[in-house]
Amino acid sequence: MQELSPDALSEQLRDDEEGPLVLDIRHEAEFEEWHVPGSVNVDVYDELTEDPDRAEPALSELPEGSEIVTVCAAGVVSQTATDVLRELGYDAVTLADGMSGWSRVHRHAEVPADLDGTLVQVARPGKGCLSHVLVSDGEAAVFDPSHYLGEYDAVLDEYDAELVGVFDTHAHADHVSGAAELADRHGVPYSLHQKDALDATPIEDGQVVTVGGLDVEVVHTPGHSEGSVSFDVGGAALLTGDTLFHESVGRVELGVEAGIEDADVEGNAATLYESLRRLLDRPDDAVVLPAHDPGSPEPPVAATLGEVKRRNADLDRDRESFVAALASDVPDHPPNFERVKRTNVGRESVPAAELAELELGPNNCAAE
Repeated sequence: MQELSPDALSEQLRDDEEGPLVLDIRHEAEFEEWHVPGSVNVDVYDELTEDPDRAEPALSELPEGSEIVTVCAAGVVSQTATDVLRELGYDAVTLADGMSGWSRVHRHAEVPADLDGTLVQVARPGKGCLSHVLVSDGEAAVFDPSHYLGEYDAVLDEYDAELVGVFDTHAHADHVSGAAELADRHGVPYSLHQKDALDATPIEDGQVVTVGGLDVEVVHTPGHSEGSVSFDVGGAALLTGDTLFHESVGRVELGVEAGIEDADVEGNAATLYESLRRLLDRPDDAVVLPAHDPGSPEPPVAATLGEVKRRNADLDRDRESFVAALASDVPDHPPNFERVKRTNVGRESVPAAELAELELGPNNCAAE
């Protein structure tokens, strides 16, 4: 079997301007919803599963001379595509575990911020997720980690830092949080606002958490969820979770539709409007670091609050139009968001073997 690991593909796409030709053989609708950036779609899934010879005409039209990496959901049907391509004379390999494998890839890089310490952004390109590790004077705190914990341990080792706390900005709806498990492994508190937490150390508005030589202020910014918070890191960075993105804001109906919140969408939108006003009062040179990026993020994904004010059209709306827009324009939901949300607030327990499949798919936590 000729395979390429997801991490190896990630490095090739980052480091090689030419890169391989990434061929996605899934149905067009699945490809349009979620795919490896820069990949091309040749929808021969049915042909490959029913009679691989029928896929040859379409596959034989691919350009010659470059390595081809085939992709499907789990790396099974794409292996058949690889076999057909190799019989046709192409240099082809299969992306191991397909899009499921791509979803596990993580990358990290330092964030440019004027801090007495270091902020490391951990990006998960297959999900559009962003998490952060704050390091100061030998101590570290992790914010919004995925449940793939190896990357965070690697960052702690790289910076020779002792973990002192793990935080979530909110109970996520698009991916399973690894915060509680990471905290348990290191014997440190896992903290979340009490409106979103059933089994976590509660944090509240105005509370100051110390990491090494840095003070981190908790800013309660509900709307996306009742317990959403942002973290003001030394006045130089804002970890805004799903409250404020660079070009959008958090959607407001997920907790209601998941049966988690006893609230209404219009009320949540009005609450989010007020939360955003609190953030906009912060210094314009503070670096805004959300928990998601709509594309396939290459860290660091960062912009100053002043830049976000200029780029983000949602921030120009008055209260009435803001509430009307968010309450009426509801984009596609994240996959399995009800179960993901219930898992993250402690209302459902999902076996570890099922976590990857539960959260598989695109991130859809921003309003459109």
